[in-house]
Amino acid sequence: MKLFRPFRTIQAKLIVMVLLLILIAVQLIGVYFISTMKKSLIDSFTVSVNGQAQLLSGLLGTSDFGRQDGADNRTEDMNASLKQLVSNMFSNSGTDAQVLDATGRVLSTSESQQSYVGRKNTSLLVSRALQGVSDNAEEIIDEGNVRKKVIAKPIMNGEKVVGAVYVAASMTELYQTVERVNRIFVSGMLIALGLTAVLGILLSGTITSPIKALTLQVTAVADGRFDQRVPVLGNDEIGQLSSAFNDMTDRLSEALSINEEENEKLSSILSNMNDGVLATDEIGRVIVANRRARAMLGREQIEGLTVSECLHIDKASISSTLEGKESTFLIQPEISDDEEELVFRVALTPIRRRDKGVVGAIAVLHDVTEAEKLESSRREFVANVSHELRTPLTTIKSYTEALDDGALEEPPLAERFVGVIRSETERMIRLVNDLLHLSRFDSRQAQLRRQMTDVEEMMEDVVDRFSLQLRQKAITAKVDVEEGISQVWVDRDGIDQVLDNVVSNAIKYTLDGGSIYLTAGTGEDGQLSLAVRDTGIGIPKKDLAHIFDRFYRVDKARSRNMGGTGLGLSIAREIVRAHGGTILLESEPGVGTTVTVHLPTVREGGEQP
Repeated sequence: MKLFRPFRTIQAKLIVMVLLLILIAVQLIGVYFISTMKKSLIDSFTVSVNGQAQLLSGLLGTSDFGRQDGADNRTEDMNASLKQLVSNMFSNSGTDAQVLDATGRVLSTSESQQSYVGRKNTSLLVSRALQGVSDNAEEIIDEGNVRKKVIAKPIMNGEKVVGAVYVAASMTELYQTVERVNRIFVSGMLIALGLTAVLGILLSGTITSPIKALTLQVTAVADGRFDQRVPVLGNDEIGQLSSAFNDMTDRLSEALSINEEENEKLSSILSNMNDGVLATDEIGRVIVANRRARAMLGREQIEGLTVSECLHIDKASISSTLEGKESTFLIQPEISDDEEELVFRVALTPIRRRDKGVVGAIAVLHDVTEAEKLESSRREFVANVSHELRTPLTTIKSYTEALDDGALEEPPLAERFVGVIRSETERMIRLVNDLLHLSRFDSRQAQLRRQMTDVEEMMEDVVDRFSLQLRQKAITAKVDVEEGISQVWVDRDGIDQVLDNVVSNAIKYTLDGGSIYLTAGTGEDGQLSLAVRDTGIGIPKKDLAHIFDRFYRVDKARSRNMGGTGLGLSIAREIVRAHGGTILLESEPGVGTTVTVHLPTVREGGEQP
């Protein structure tokens, strides 16, 4: 392909175009001229040969040759005179002639064909001539590869054919003449093309030089150099183009300067905003993102992604915005387990252009995590605490009014009422304590006090603390600790509270005579696994997803009667999370429930992984 690179220039194309046009024109003229000349020469040659043959046949027809009845009547003098006549008329070395009698036998020939005398000429032209046809001519190539013009004429004596004249003229000189004319024509054509090419180079330079200068200026403008100018060499179309390009360069330089200034302002504003900003094109793909947006979304590379991919939202939202509708909604980006949940308010606004309509969208991300947390906590706290305190306060009020109405006068009844009031008061105290405990976890103020703890001893102590309740319901409790597990580095008080909450629930919801199994082992990932399995009534599947929610109870009436606050499992989950572990619950109604706590193994004095 490198061979054709020089022909990619306008100058080369102009020269080649002119040369091709001249070549085509000269070729057409040459073909017409040569063919016309060749036809004219052949026609002239044919007329000449035909005239000679006609003259010879006419002379022989009116001479003694035509009046003889046959060859036997011809004398020696007559044959000699016939030979002399043929030799004189066809002395040209390139032309051969034969005189034939009525039978086609050769009577006399030119000097070069004396060996043919007495033989019979059987050619088709001779046969036609002996039949009286006078128009007999054709071109042949003889054994010596010589092209000849052959003509046969009948010799007429009155109406009688007494013989024929056969003439074969060589056309070699004619075709040599045509070849010389061809060579002269080709030489002239090459000279004309050479001169045309030289003139084309000189003349095309006047066109291509300004274009080259214009190309250099375009390259300079593309590289950001606006100080150069294209020379204006005339007032023709190229000169006008050069002048217009210089004006365009000035305006483009001014526009770019203004644009750069505006971009600097915009970049400074976007970089220092507390809100994240994403700008998209007409198909919703991000083209601009500020530093705050990258930090909020946890992505270094945002450009090129769609807004729906960045924010993990439905495509319908951005589609409606690109159709010209504004929208506002909250999103919660996906985070890992050890990261804090975030809530963003996203405002989508279309970008409109006067001549094209909506050409993109702006997404503004405002971090409302703290505000949402405060609002959610407030609503949840007010709703749950109001709900949990309503029952004991109502009971206390009722029994207090009963005492005030005269129940104090009856000591047994008054003592029972006072006991109920005391029980409900203790229940509210437990509720407040649990709420304070959860509040410390929510505010990250709860600190773990780790110590080396014997696992088997810890689990045995749990069983001892609930021995009275176990005996009252005839429940069998069994502790099984895997070999190799001795001591772990945990917050003993916190894990005791977790196990107490789990075992307390197991006792509450296990029928009399049931069993509870406390096991400790090592999981597949090397974590300490503590499990409490009971044979209780189990938990319906619809409640499993909410079992660790605050104030959630499967059987609300029974839970309150048993003194539960609905916060035990929530507190247990927070304590386990503070250790960096997880708590899982599996249950099947009528079979039992298994609560499993996975705790990471931490060395003494070390931090959790």
